Amino acid sequence: MRWELDWLGNRARLSPNKKAIIEEDSNKSWTYEAVNKRSSSVAGWLSSQGVKKGDRVALLSPNDISYFDLLFACGKIGAIFVPLNWRLSEHELNEILLDCSPLLLGIHQKFENMFTSLKSLVPCSFYVGESKYEEITALLLDSSNDLEPISELDPLAIIYTGGTTGKPKGVVLSHQSIQWNAINTILSWNLSDEDVTINYMPMFHTGGLNALSLPILMTGGTVVIGDQYSGQKVVHSILQYNCTIILLVPTMYHLLIQTEEFQRGEFPSMKVFLSGAAPCPFHVYEAFQKKRLAFKEGYGLTEAGPNNFFIDPEETQVKRGSVGKPMLFNSIKLEKENGQEAAINEVGELLIKGKHSFSHYWNNEFATLETKKEGWIHTGDLARKDEDGFHYIVGRKKDMIITGGENVYPLEIEHWLAAHPEIDEVAVIGLPDEKWGELVAAFIVQKHPQPLDELELIAYCERKLGRYKIPKKFISLNELPKTHVGKIDKKKLKELSIQI
Repeated sequence: MRWELDWLGNRARLSPNKKAIIEEDSNKSWTYEAVNKRSSSVAGWLSSQGVKKGDRVALLSPNDISYFDLLFACGKIGAIFVPLNWRLSEHELNEILLDCSPLLLGIHQKFENMFTSLKSLVPCSFYVGESKYEEITALLLDSSNDLEPISELDPLAIIYTGGTTGKPKGVVLSHQSIQWNAINTILSWNLSDEDVTINYMPMFHTGGLNALSLPILMTGGTVVIGDQYSGQKVVHSILQYNCTIILLVPTMYHLLIQTEEFQRGEFPSMKVFLSGAAPCPFHVYEAFQKKRLAFKEGYGLTEAGPNNFFIDPEETQVKRGSVGKPMLFNSIKLEKENGQEAAINEVGELLIKGKHSFSHYWNNEFATLETKKEGWIHTGDLARKDEDGFHYIVGRKKDMIITGGENVYPLEIEHWLAAHPEIDEVAVIGLPDEKWGELVAAFIVQKHPQPLDELELIAYCERKLGRYKIPKKFISLNELPKTHVGKIDKKKLKELSIQI
């Protein structure tokens, strides 16, 4: 393996005795030297099982050190790591395995009696999280013999998207894309070997692997592997491990700020709290501002990094809701429907370009050509840029509502309704309507059981929103449906609206 691609080995040489990874539940820890030795042993074992360059190795596991073992091991021998979303149904996982055809499948012992049909779809399977696997991580097998040369453009991982817009697509990430996302993040976010994070994001998604964990490992910091999230638990772990930076999704922050532990706690080691995966309600900003804690949100997607922007937490006070400016080594532009670049404060589709970009979709040339054009990734997200160069995500292109000929961006309405003292959560979608083409509908979860008066809600909206933006339907639910990564599932809301 080319020395510049084996950055874990290089980091182990520079910081052999530094703690790299800690397991939250057991408090077990591994130094950089130990992590590198584990992955080298696993690489040797994979080679002994016949795994060669380009072969896929899949993993079905809760957050666990085996993700790092197998990712780095695959990197050393040119294989492709495929983390699987264990929250999917067995049928959905079957479809993914048929798509990527792994030579080996690792299954965590917690799932020993689940997903039984998956084993029949792969030539060989093995268990992680148990003693036999730990024996593999201690083997002294040489994986360097007869290895094909590995290029930075060779695939390192296939991460399957959530599939909320259809069948999950396998996003192929090269050594280059993963490495440059980490470099870009370290330099743009000013990460260092003093940084400590705890990761509750699922490691089968790019947010759990690439957003923060790999950049912090590359720079010599410490990653604490968390699994079962709770607001109380995260407060305890931040204090126990002296965390400096953490990434959570808005749903997690929504739960966190309601806990007594957060409201009474102090976080002297924390430099910044990051929010990602979906736009963050403004009441979360306010909860952190009240405690004088640095908070900001970012933007990313599996196909591009995922990291793309930087904003100083101090700037969020005057640029609330902004994801900031493009990072050091990526290009951003906003494109209108006619192909022209959007003007200042004009909405356009967000396009991204850089070495952190994905290579292609696995077995899906049509989707690749549709998404990646002349090197630019067409994200399907709409954004605007203000006069100071700060970017604001206004929503998904497919979620934009056209009502009576006017464009309505749900996020603006969601932010305003979420600020209502009696509303806990909200989602806004467009529903088919004979008169308007689409009408604006708001699904709300109330903080208290007594019903909200619709006329009062309309009057509240009139204080901030133009008439055509005010929802024509308010629908109360006990909870909003969520995707596997905690995003509000608007596809399910549309299905639900037909039943109501």
